[in-house]
Amino acid sequence: MLKNTGQSVIAFMICIFAYSGGVSAEPTEVKDDGFESLFNGKDLTGWTPKIRGKEFGEDPKNTFRVKDGVIQVRYDNYDTFDRQFGHLFLDKIDYSHYIFRLEYRFIGEEQVAGNPGGWAYMNSGVMIHGEDPKTMKVDKEFPDSIEVQLLGQKEGGPERSTANICTPGTHYVLDGKLMKGHCKNSTSKTFRGEQWVQLEIEVHGSKRIIHRVNGEVVFDYEKPQLNDGTLLEQGSISLQSESHELDFRNIEIKVLEK
Repeated sequence: MLKNTGQSVIAFMICIFAYSGGVSAEPTEVKDDGFESLFNGKDLTGWTPKIRGKEFGEDPKNTFRVKDGVIQVRYDNYDTFDRQFGHLFLDKIDYSHYIFRLEYRFIGEEQVAGNPGGWAYMNSGVMIHGEDPKTMKVDKEFPDSIEVQLLGQKEGGPERSTANICTPGTHYVLDGKLMKGHCKNSTSKTFRGEQWVQLEIEVHGSKRIIHRVNGEVVFDYEKPQLNDGTLLEQGSISLQSESHELDFRNIEIKVLEK
């Protein structure tokens, strides 16, 4: 933790030199709590989209955009969704031990036409320990990854937890048991309407992962792995688009010692 202004200046200079090596992200000052911003609030510098059916870097319908200091997921340029699942990838893809946090909110109660159905209602996610997006096939819907599933709910709807776990191409261990089911609910409460929710993901390589919602632990598991048993020590991080509009803001990371 930085204790004074002088140390903050040093950290800022270190950030500048770190990013001068070709990584396409603007340098940002490390906060006193050790977190570094991953989103400059102005544009998608440091992030690259991958939309199903399009090459990496192509987003012709402007699914991911920036307005009023937030990253928006929008479908006003879509006639139909047609399983065009999207992921906005951080350009740095080798994070291993870290705490990643952001705030999100779902917008409205309507999905774009041609959506996958009720399961995708107020549904998005943060993908961690993911594959390199440059290796994804054009028509692949989701990267092999651990998905921290984000769910919302309308007023009056049934209870629906968030920060759940889903596993495209992966497994994990919970209470000593290898879990092969696709999704499992967390212990979080239900968040309704367009309220902002803080998500925090604490990752310790292939050993342990913890999900927190508004500061409360709601999931704790270990040994993230590919379906063939290969442990996942590091990987890409991406934000998801699954047919319901939403916003992301205050996207930050704190790198932890191994």
